[in-house]
Amino acid sequence: MTRTKEQFGVLTDEAVERSRRRLGIPEPQRNPPHNYEVTRDGVRHFAYGYGDDNPLYCDPDYAAGTRWGSLVAPPTFLYTMGEDAAPKPDAETKALLKGDPFAGLGSYQAVMEFEWWRPLQLGDRCRVLQTQVGVHLKPSSFGGRTAHVVRDYLYANGRGEMHALRRGTWINAERHTSKRKAKETLVQQPYTAEQLATIDAAYAAETRRGAEPRYWEDVEIGQELQPRVKGPLTTTDVVVWHLGWGMQLTPPGAFGIAAKVRRKAPGLYPPNPMNIPDTVQRLHWEPERARELGLPNPYDYGGMRETWLCHLLTDWMGDDGWLWKLRCEHRKFNYLGDTTWVRGTVVGKRETDGRYEVDVDVRCENQRGEVTTPGRAVVLLPTRDRPVELPAPPAEDLDGMVAHELTRFAVTGDQQHEARR
Repeated sequence: MTRTKEQFGVLTDEAVERSRRRLGIPEPQRNPPHNYEVTRDGVRHFAYGYGDDNPLYCDPDYAAGTRWGSLVAPPTFLYTMGEDAAPKPDAETKALLKGDPFAGLGSYQAVMEFEWWRPLQLGDRCRVLQTQVGVHLKPSSFGGRTAHVVRDYLYANGRGEMHALRRGTWINAERHTSKRKAKETLVQQPYTAEQLATIDAAYAAETRRGAEPRYWEDVEIGQELQPRVKGPLTTTDVVVWHLGWGMQLTPPGAFGIAAKVRRKAPGLYPPNPMNIPDTVQRLHWEPERARELGLPNPYDYGGMRETWLCHLLTDWMGDDGWLWKLRCEHRKFNYLGDTTWVRGTVVGKRETDGRYEVDVDVRCENQRGEVTTPGRAVVLLPTRDRPVELPAPPAEDLDGMVAHELTRFAVTGDQQHEARR
């Protein structure tokens, strides 16, 4: 039976059509950024939150002596930045953007892609423009019919120069269906002293390239990157991550500030077992909430694993390299108690338009040998004759980037017909 009436918690054709009408429409940011400006403390808190004490990010005196001339932010620091660049919506646009077409569905981040064109440096401000560029219906054995929503976050620095693109795909599935069909079981055993010693030895062995250039000529296909280990993941790790990352989903603030937000958006604060309203994000640290949603344990954020992959790559490439592109897929949950080994292998290298590129297959792999997040990155390296030249964005400003992305993800007539079936 074709479902056409939009219903809370149900994936209907009408909801898909309403979502499609938002394509290319700038969406105002709901929350202020965690950081309005790149500061020494903000960058250090973020880097420490994922276990990175790279002096390029944490020591302004060291960073001043690099090719960048000042402290720079880690690649995924953009998550914490972004003053709203969306124009003030008129009445028609407000009506179009009101509410979530997929309200009540489970929403799971599946893919995240990045492209960086220039760094965010000490003192920089940043603007972000969010817009939806794709909606696709796909079947799923886990959650029945699902809606894949593609959103762009376009970042420009305070001078209006394009900094980066973050493009994410979220899978929206009916929660009751996914709970009924979920088959994953989780068996976690306490770590032995030997296992913990192995993890600690890996931490102790970690090195970074730093000021010693890694030249493109010296890189060989098949070369393994020195792995990074993250774990065993604890609730404390998630808390420290939030100190640098912010809350992202739930507006920041506690007690009276949170109460003001709750009055406006009660759905963000479902009651806990004591009937106390609490953030929806608590499924990342509260076992009871995770189990209510059909999951065996709390799990990390996709943004954490994306950042871990960047940590692997930036340590390997050194201060003079540039992480240009990263695409990764989140295929399995990374639960509290899991240990993640972050690995990479060089799979290609080439010279293109004066850029010296290296392709690296990357992955996050847990202690059970399961790959939770595979990905592919493109790193630009210096040669002995030439420094890295930063890549140019496809368009020079935010409006041009929106047009570029809509062309890239143009919805075909066949796709629209499929959505109405």
